[in-house]
Amino acid sequence: MDTGGYLMETILGIVCLLIGIAGVIMQGISVINWPLAQKLHFQETDTNPLYSRLEKHTAMWDMFVLWTNVAVGILLLMKHPWWPIFGLVAGGVHIDTAGREVAKLLGLRREGVKGLSDKEWQATVGMFGIMAVVGLWTILVSAFALG
Repeated sequence: MDTGGYLMETILGIVCLLIGIAGVIMQGISVINWPLAQKLHFQETDTNPLYSRLEKHTAMWDMFVLWTNVAVGILLLMKHPWWPIFGLVAGGVHIDTAGREVAKLLGLRREGVKGLSDKEWQATVGMFGIMAVVGLWTILVSAFALG
């Protein structure tokens, strides 16, 4: 089924690919070399040890799931017939991650666990907002393509 044309699918494919690759690189560096990830501002410095442990484990999990966005981007750009299935998975992962991470960060913040500065908080919530919008966009286009 046509999902709005070649241009929208191409843009979505590029967005998914870029977000996926950026996430894999940033979280990969976080898993392999935490101090470097902090130096590059991929991870926070001067935080509560609990917060740092949570983020290290989150980075490991992200390495397991972020490939789905890379896959949907590649498959969509290739016009492969399986792209909508991967799109539903990747979109769901992004919506879940965005909501869960904001909920986690809100809980930590309300309990007084030192984590993000106000500036980092705004950037992080903005990033998760974008992630949720892209996830929803991916799910809608994928569902429409499946008919």
